[in-house]
Amino acid sequence: MTEEKKTSEYAPLKGIKVVDWTQVQSGPSCTQLLAWLGADVIKIERPDIGGDPTRNQLLDIKDSWGMYFLQLNANKKSLTLNIKTDEGHKIMEDLLKKADVFIENVKPGAAERAGFGWDDVHKMNPRLIMASLKGFNQGSRFENVKAYEPVAQSAGGAASTTGWNEDGFNVPTQSAGALGDTNSGMHITIGILAALFQREHTGEGVYVYQSMQNAVMDLCRIKLRDQVMLDNLGALPHYAVYPDFKWGKAIPRAENTEGGEVIGWTYKAKGWETDPNAYVYIVIQNSNKSWEAIANTMGHPEWIKDERFKDWQHRQLHKKEIYPLIESYTKQYDKYELTEKLGAAGIPVGPILDWYELENDPELNEDGTIVTIDQGGNRGKFKTLGMPFTMSNYKPDYKRAPDLGENNNEILSDLGYTEDQIKGLEKDGTIIPAQKPKNPRREVIKGK
Repeated sequence: MTEEKKTSEYAPLKGIKVVDWTQVQSGPSCTQLLAWLGADVIKIERPDIGGDPTRNQLLDIKDSWGMYFLQLNANKKSLTLNIKTDEGHKIMEDLLKKADVFIENVKPGAAERAGFGWDDVHKMNPRLIMASLKGFNQGSRFENVKAYEPVAQSAGGAASTTGWNEDGFNVPTQSAGALGDTNSGMHITIGILAALFQREHTGEGVYVYQSMQNAVMDLCRIKLRDQVMLDNLGALPHYAVYPDFKWGKAIPRAENTEGGEVIGWTYKAKGWETDPNAYVYIVIQNSNKSWEAIANTMGHPEWIKDERFKDWQHRQLHKKEIYPLIESYTKQYDKYELTEKLGAAGIPVGPILDWYELENDPELNEDGTIVTIDQGGNRGKFKTLGMPFTMSNYKPDYKRAPDLGENNNEILSDLGYTEDQIKGLEKDGTIIPAQKPKNPRREVIKGK
């Protein structure tokens, strides 16, 4: 099969038209994936604020859109549109009448006030699938609260269970992963794909609603498992603080434990004194056979007969004594050597990889995990994460992110607007002409 066929004929969403009224990260992460799967995605951008705010945030190169924007808007088309003008409202209606999917993550209630709520758009186009991405559930007491990534993590049970329990460090902690934003985008993508498949049977569109709080809770589902167990048992042996902990009503912070009926922990590797990420994560499975593999591989067969470690329950009771024993071994080798040695013995292990290592990993750059896109202009080529799964007969054709309003003429011409009419739209403020990035390079003030 030729590469050309892989990126055209076999595109899963070929022919699907998406009107994308989203900005920043949660919505754009969804619509970029839809675009990579072959959908025709039209990004609606407000002309009065310069489009998606991330175009001009976290700037690192002169006259270039910010990396935040570029990483989330590849393969899309951009239309500047003021839907508050009569003509702008009509253009939005015309786009929706021809679309398969309409997705929005504007402020709670804004779509309805603008005349583009579910009841409105369903009348315009009964086959249209509408998807809304908000902070909280419909009917929630927080429904009208504006949400950001940390808000979702906080309300979704992630922050309260992340971090350490010691005095001075016992603070609800945010994960570096986008549990609230990109995770919500991936969840609503599942809903949209399900709705498209459902439409094949019903012939009718449906309303898909995704809250960021729910998406975070879904990733934290094992925490509800633990909460139910704590309700029943009064203590949790698989938590780092066990056994010496004053248990309350709610589960404590997980620290570095694995989360299952195993003993998982982070251990120093050779070079830890100067490299903050010279560590490995090792999982001791709960079988005696797994403990024997650890003991023999690390050259300490006497651990096998040690009464403190004779079975899983005893190893949990004495895990704080296990940690330094294992670390006395791990500090002799670097994290890659440890991964090779322990992995060969069937021990679950992984190196702690920092983002400089990941960015420059030859395998990840070769297999499509990290892709290089040529944005042109001052930016030139940049790296980003590609489609997070592979398909045996399809590979996306990664293209650059659009300039602001770059596709105005193309999109409006398809709706029947003439060149003179498009210029009239520019004059009355319905759209603004296409714009290339124009910004200074942000100078960073470095500390001592």
